[in-house]
Amino acid sequence: MNTTFRRIELQPGYSISSVIKGGWHLAGGHGAVDEDQAVEDMRAFVQAGITTFDCADIYTGVESLIGKFIKKYSDAFKSGALPAIQIHTKYVPDFDTLATVTKRDTEAIIDRSLRRLGVERLDLVQFAWWDYSVPRYVETAHHLVDLRKAGKIRYIGATNFDAVRLQELVDGGVPVVAHQVQYSVLDQRPEGAMRPLLEKHDIKLLCYGTVAGGFLSDRYLGASEPDDPLENRSLVKYKLIIDEFGGFELFQELLAVLKQVADKYGTGIAEIAAQYVLRMPFVAGVIIGARNTKHLQALARLQDIRLTDEDFQSIRAVIARGQGPQGPVYGLERDKTGKHGRIMRYNLNK
Repeated sequence: MNTTFRRIELQPGYSISSVIKGGWHLAGGHGAVDEDQAVEDMRAFVQAGITTFDCADIYTGVESLIGKFIKKYSDAFKSGALPAIQIHTKYVPDFDTLATVTKRDTEAIIDRSLRRLGVERLDLVQFAWWDYSVPRYVETAHHLVDLRKAGKIRYIGATNFDAVRLQELVDGGVPVVAHQVQYSVLDQRPEGAMRPLLEKHDIKLLCYGTVAGGFLSDRYLGASEPDDPLENRSLVKYKLIIDEFGGFELFQELLAVLKQVADKYGTGIAEIAAQYVLRMPFVAGVIIGARNTKHLQALARLQDIRLTDEDFQSIRAVIARGQGPQGPVYGLERDKTGKHGRIMRYNLNK
């Protein structure tokens, strides 16, 4: 399959595919992973034009798996038989270390990512911080600034910061070029206080949750509300978002509208949900956790969809009836005692 996915320039001379291959589902929490098949799937995605990968230091085994792919196809990359790829990873200090993390600790984790991936420089490191009551996030982000100056990191991003703390990073001299957040037709939190900050500082969003772990798909249109226990943590997470949005009945109304739009373009609900997010001027890419190549044909159709104002307004009309989620970006998830926070794992670098 030869497809040219729309590319977005995050910085002069550095562009990414607007559809980003997510890595969370390869960390083992979504079922057994066939590593050899996963590597071949990566090759197929790159050949199709999805050249940007999202992973993290805390996604067990994923950086190493991408490193295996890079090593196996190193000659193809050098010859141009495969286009250059972009690897976006994360730096997520463990919750228990926030008060004590040092520059040496940070460098050790960055060096580990470099070894796992088998590269000399990380394209984008997205910085996360679990607890604002430990106010060392600007200080710790400057560890990454120093490592960028040392040539180990090309660009610095953030993930799951609210507008107030993202502004603190920028004001503190951290050159944030991108911000990874949850954003979908179900979750409008990035459209609040964060939007003017993004526009002022030309920070682009890289968005996860755009298909809500698969809930935003034809599979769930007309389906009964699923009972606990759900199949994996991803479904648990996004079912909570559906509840915040207004419950399963309103969710079904949203799916019905998305289906009406999808039928106009000969595509599916998931593709319309993703295109809705990509239509936003402050969004550079959507992170799709496609487990294998069977999703490639559907993803390729994204390039041909151009939502009209009428399409957009019909979707927005249902969204306007939603109740939430309310508050700042990642605010609900940041509460360790709440139902959103209780499903998180906070110390994965141990």
